[in-house]
Amino acid sequence: MAIVKDVEARGMHHCETTALGVLLRHEGLDLSEPMLFGLGSGLSFIYWDSKGMPFPLLGGRVKPFDLTRNLAARLGLTLTVEETTSPRKAWENVAVPIDAGRPVGLQLDSYHLDYFRSTVHFGGHVVAMYGYDEHDVYLVDTDQQGGAVRTSRAGLAMARAERGPMTARNRSFTITLPAHPLSWQDRIIPAIRDCADAFLAAPIANLGHRGIEKAGKQVPGWLLRAGEPRQDLPQAALLMEKGGTGGALFRALYRDFLDECTRLIDDDDLRAGHRLYTEAAVLWTQVSTLIAKAGESGDAGYLEQAGAILHDLSRVEKDAMQLLRRLSTVPASRSRRPGSVPAGAGER
Repeated sequence: MAIVKDVEARGMHHCETTALGVLLRHEGLDLSEPMLFGLGSGLSFIYWDSKGMPFPLLGGRVKPFDLTRNLAARLGLTLTVEETTSPRKAWENVAVPIDAGRPVGLQLDSYHLDYFRSTVHFGGHVVAMYGYDEHDVYLVDTDQQGGAVRTSRAGLAMARAERGPMTARNRSFTITLPAHPLSWQDRIIPAIRDCADAFLAAPIANLGHRGIEKAGKQVPGWLLRAGEPRQDLPQAALLMEKGGTGGALFRALYRDFLDECTRLIDDDDLRAGHRLYTEAAVLWTQVSTLIAKAGESGDAGYLEQAGAILHDLSRVEKDAMQLLRRLSTVPASRSRRPGSVPAGAGER
């Protein structure tokens, strides 16, 4: 049996930020979940539909693992990533660092995890692993999935080796802080601006604010698009609010990130962007509620209302990102107001 000592198994809302939190706290850097999400420029939007999909997907974040890559690059962290098609090598890639006293991040398909409460395939799930014995492995997953959990070694092997959308080939990763870490406070504005640039300049019409506008046009027809409306629409709504998004399709997380930033940086555009994302979070929850009601009742009027709100959301988020893109590059450490360090956001 091998267990990494002093791992704080703190489950959060979103899987990737939960795993990042475990790895970074073990390295001595403790940041709140919204700060991890924001520094990783995690917010995005995609309207994803294709002939092979049983029902469209509304996605609210960047691709799986992009958040981790963004965060590591922005903070000057050493991100060591391993991928392999060999089951033996895949196990060795996690056992060696754990034996050496370091937790490991894993990207896998949650379908095969014994404890998981959803029985659908999702190949972009991320967990932190901190131990193993002869039969089981010890993981940290989201609070919704139980926080500190365990699953069988056989189930983990299948989850890591699964092929399909968003999967990776037995991907594992570790993170190391440099001897002289960069000031994460000074990386806040670049993270916000990069996120805004990507959102506003999305290359295709189903991404960013144009994607939200497209969703506003497509959602009113979802009763006809759905194979099983009473199941498909409530499931879509549930994923928007409860599918590891932190609520409101990740907008609640980004709202809270911007709120923390306003306590570090004195900027009118930042405060205005925060107000707009506070509005957006409320509107996204209204959209998910209307989609669920449409599925339960079969009444397309609810979807028409949702489409109208999505049209408004496209404008609200575009306006917010245009403001946030204008932020000054003055480091946050020079703009901080006295007594304004966010709770849980400090280096140990």
